[in-house]
Amino acid sequence: QVRIVESGGGLVQPGGSLTLSCTVSGILFSWKTMGWYRQAPGKERELVARGSSGASTIYADSVKGRFVVTRDNAKKMVFLQMNGLKPEDTGIYYCRVDPDYWGEGTQVTVSS
Repeated sequence: QVRIVESGGGLVQPGGSLTLSCTVSGILFSWKTMGWYRQAPGKERELVARGSSGASTIYADSVKGRFVVTRDNAKKMVFLQMNGLKPEDTGIYYCRVDPDYWGEGTQVTVSS
């Protein structure tokens, strides 16, 4: 069975940093497009970053220059390094793997 698990969420102060991890099992990973999405309270789920191994990652304008996606194909893991966090970054962050597999999300709260 496909299993996607996010971790690393938590409470951080504005301007702080946090790194999320996504571990994938049950499917091929190296050649699949994956992405990070988030859903803020009262808003629709939105793309944060998306890309595939060996390709450039597309970032939402709101996070460009602040968030960086890396991946370790051997470990079947992908990471979202978040820097300069803002209150508007608050939300549940989800890891997605093609064709349409999702984790259950991890909460990120940016607040003073």
